[in-house]
Amino acid sequence: MGTWQIRQQYGRLLIHNFCGNGDVRQWRRCGRRHLPQTLLQAKVPVCENLPEESVFSIVQAAGWPIWPLLLASIIAVALIIERLVALRRSKVVPPGLLQRVVNEYRQNGVTVAMLGDLESHSPLGRVLGAGLRNVGSSREIMKEAIEEAGSVVSHNLERYLTTLGTIAAISPLMGLFGTVVGMIEIFGSQAPSGSNPIQLAHGISVALYNTGFGLLIAIPSMIFWRHFRALVDSFVIEMQQQAVRLVEVLHGQRKS
Repeated sequence: MGTWQIRQQYGRLLIHNFCGNGDVRQWRRCGRRHLPQTLLQAKVPVCENLPEESVFSIVQAAGWPIWPLLLASIIAVALIIERLVALRRSKVVPPGLLQRVVNEYRQNGVTVAMLGDLESHSPLGRVLGAGLRNVGSSREIMKEAIEEAGSVVSHNLERYLTTLGTIAAISPLMGLFGTVVGMIEIFGSQAPSGSNPIQLAHGISVALYNTGFGLLIAIPSMIFWRHFRALVDSFVIEMQQQAVRLVEVLHGQRKS
């Protein structure tokens, strides 16, 4: 709100107090006739000088139970950013990798350089590389090798998701704990001689801030946890399909 709006509201309030409940035209007619000159010349405080509530003041009002929630929020943000970078589709299951592996196998066969480059390329490359290492074995042995590599890759893709899910689950409980602490302070402010308004207000702040902050952490953490779990499941299914296709191509059951 600017200075002009504050002065306008301030003037309307003064005219209303001196001139009654008239309309705007009555206020204009009686304004300068009834208002004292000291009020007409009064300076209204500018809103820029009003104190602003900072983040530190909010944390201070929330009390000590907010600190575990702040730590959980920092960890959750770090894990979400790390998983967003690590679980990119182009990095996990690069398009066209299976066809490139098949073409190179048909031209040069299985080489040590090919296997090393493939296994360091992507998670899908590690799964396909496990099948190529057993290319001279039977179909069942190749599938077992691919399944073993796939389980390791799946475990690596799910890294940190348990921690993120735990944060999403315990954040409301941590906020509830802060609410209980605030309620204890509220009841502690009651005394036979009367209540302490400062302690009462602080208890209410602790209760409400911790509850809201706990939900603020839990909701996005739960959303990203479910998103990452679904993303990992889709990657695992796609890698399994491409690995089975590789086995069929190597054993002559499929052309490409």
